[in-house]
Amino acid sequence: MDMLRIDDLHRRFGEKEVLKGLNLSVPENSIFGFIGRNGAGKTTTMKTVLGLLRPDRGEITVAGEKVEFGQTATNRFIGYLPDVPEFYSFMNPQEYLYFCGEITGMDKKEIRSRTDELLELVGLQYEKHRVKGFSRGMKQRLGIAQALLNRPKLLICDEPTSALDPMGRKEILDILMQVREQTTVLFSTHILSDVERICTDIALLNDGKVAVQGKLSDIKTMYRSDEFLLETETEADLVAIQNAFPFVEKIGRTQLTFRERKHTQFDVLNFVTNHRIRLSKLDRVEPSLEDLFMEVVDK
Repeated sequence: MDMLRIDDLHRRFGEKEVLKGLNLSVPENSIFGFIGRNGAGKTTTMKTVLGLLRPDRGEITVAGEKVEFGQTATNRFIGYLPDVPEFYSFMNPQEYLYFCGEITGMDKKEIRSRTDELLELVGLQYEKHRVKGFSRGMKQRLGIAQALLNRPKLLICDEPTSALDPMGRKEILDILMQVREQTTVLFSTHILSDVERICTDIALLNDGKVAVQGKLSDIKTMYRSDEFLLETETEADLVAIQNAFPFVEKIGRTQLTFRERKHTQFDVLNFVTNHRIRLSKLDRVEPSLEDLFMEVVDK
């Protein structure tokens, strides 16, 4: 089942057409990476999903229910973490989550148990200080707890790690991996290494449309490189291979790469076998998400 589905979404701001027929399917219980250049339309898409922007054309469904602009009934299925969450800074984490639970009509017993559960999840269960003294990473973690308070079916995160240091980013990514058991995660970002680390599925937004989408493993296979990495045990063996195959590229004392369009792996392996060269490694070089991204956006 698709937790989120977008069909032929268009949105223009004055003369600028931001979304040009966007189609997107987010599978249930996935961590879905929504990637693209800054200004590509990721935030516009998410605000339209939340019913905060009226689409010029197209249809959006969340948990099978149609999204209507200005009538945000579907938001009962959604938790939202903006890139810079805002809080009442005079409250501590427990007070803030209690307040959020009360204004959304949650049962008091449920508020208490859910607050304890979520603050433990995000590592703030012992934090009694006011939010105004929190670091950016602590605020992001509290923002995730608030977004999960009502047990949403879809958690939308808009650039949650963009301004964090490496430790803060790791903490947020670890939390998102854990909450996949509870909800579907739509993870909008331009930090491609974060996507590679935690996402099961991705969509790459380019020029107002989704250029590529699907399971990350399948997409990497589809764009699989023809480049191989070879490592020998001795430098002399590497030189012998270099002399036999002029198009190989040395990248280390005992490492080289070659592309199959120049030399097939069978040619190289035949030479290695015939000359009794010992190899430490022979691997196909897997394309990175950055390589894939650049290939798609440069087309």
